[in-house]
Amino acid sequence: MRVRRPRAQATDNRFARAVRAIRESLRWRVRSAEPEPESDEPEDPPEEVGQGAFESLLAALELCQVQVMNLADEQAAQRRMAMLAAQAVSPEKIFRAVSREIGELLGADYVVINRYEPDDSTTSVGHWSRPGSLDVMPPLTGHWPIQNGSVTEIVARTGKPGRVADYTNAETEMGEWARERGIRSVVACPVIVEGRVWGMISSLSTEAQPEDTEARILQLGVFAGAAIDNAEIGAQLHASRARVIAASDATRRRIERNLHDGVQQRLISLGLQLRTAETCLEPGQDVLRNQLARTAQGLTDVLEDLREISRGLHPASLSRGGLRPALTSLVRRFAIPVELNVSIDGRLPEVIEVAVYYIVSEALTNVLRHAHANRARVDLSIDRGAVRVSVNDDGIGGAELGHGTGLIGLIDRTEALGGTFQLESPLREGTSLLLKIPLRD
Repeated sequence: MRVRRPRAQATDNRFARAVRAIRESLRWRVRSAEPEPESDEPEDPPEEVGQGAFESLLAALELCQVQVMNLADEQAAQRRMAMLAAQAVSPEKIFRAVSREIGELLGADYVVINRYEPDDSTTSVGHWSRPGSLDVMPPLTGHWPIQNGSVTEIVARTGKPGRVADYTNAETEMGEWARERGIRSVVACPVIVEGRVWGMISSLSTEAQPEDTEARILQLGVFAGAAIDNAEIGAQLHASRARVIAASDATRRRIERNLHDGVQQRLISLGLQLRTAETCLEPGQDVLRNQLARTAQGLTDVLEDLREISRGLHPASLSRGGLRPALTSLVRRFAIPVELNVSIDGRLPEVIEVAVYYIVSEALTNVLRHAHANRARVDLSIDRGAVRVSVNDDGIGGAELGHGTGLIGLIDRTEALGGTFQLESPLREGTSLLLKIPLRD
């Protein structure tokens, strides 16, 4: 049986030193004890009795030391899990962290986190393997059926810990998988989220597992459940924000298409009719001719304004040609010189192209409104599987989040796609925005 080796803690070291000091002190007292006066009568071996009591005391002290060290490890793991629960951490990171914490705490061979699904199956969402162990963990997102007699069925049905001590004769799919990989025992405990059994945490070992395994998993499982709950709420909020932005973009695109195919075409037709009517006038009708000409020019101006609005809603060049022509057209209309560098070949996913276009458009609008800049620069590239967008100006700097600068909208668009946002804006040294949006299938 493998002996758990607790991780070193400052408290544990002090306790260990105290135990060693007591041990040496007791040994010194036994060695230095004065011998009893000689007697012809047989005497009991007090030294042996004393030695036995001494060894029992040492054993008790050493057991206390192990218990204190285990308790310190559990408290440290609980603190780390509490910090994760308080942070905006993705579910994937939570699953990895929980698996590792429990695996290291228990000295297990493997730890797996499974989530219960509505179709009476479980999904593997995170796992950990002891360094040096065989790579036998199932793939993440893999599904397991919930079969009678399996540990997943026991936990789902009872909401309490379950244990399978021997898979020799197991007939379930999970039992066959474990037996083929040399796994002897599994201890699983429920993960409770919002008062329901969300899933389970399983400790898998090639040996029999201690009797206190369930209790130790449960203690950390409380913090794991809170962390998973917060992570899932954050993921749902993130998905909701992405849906809102996608719906907004779709609405913009539909309005632009309706304006282009409906209102703009009618205005063009009316303008042509006015020009035709103008040419049909008899000589001497100069007042009416001038009136028609002014009306036709007014229609032309309205049409140009409408086209500008349509470009702001959703530029047709973005749908037809992608980011390069759309951004080129954008910077050409800008009131100050803008250097544009696009190092991307081909098209990107539509949702990313739309997001990048509006991010650049809003960032340049901020430059024009607030930076008092003479020049700006936009760089667009692919870096390590992410779209990298940087916007720099030579303005007055001092930009801050909020305060009506429009940066909140940029952050929302960026984070809705799982991206990151950085702002540097020292006073009188210009402003730099750097955004990275991961490319996904």
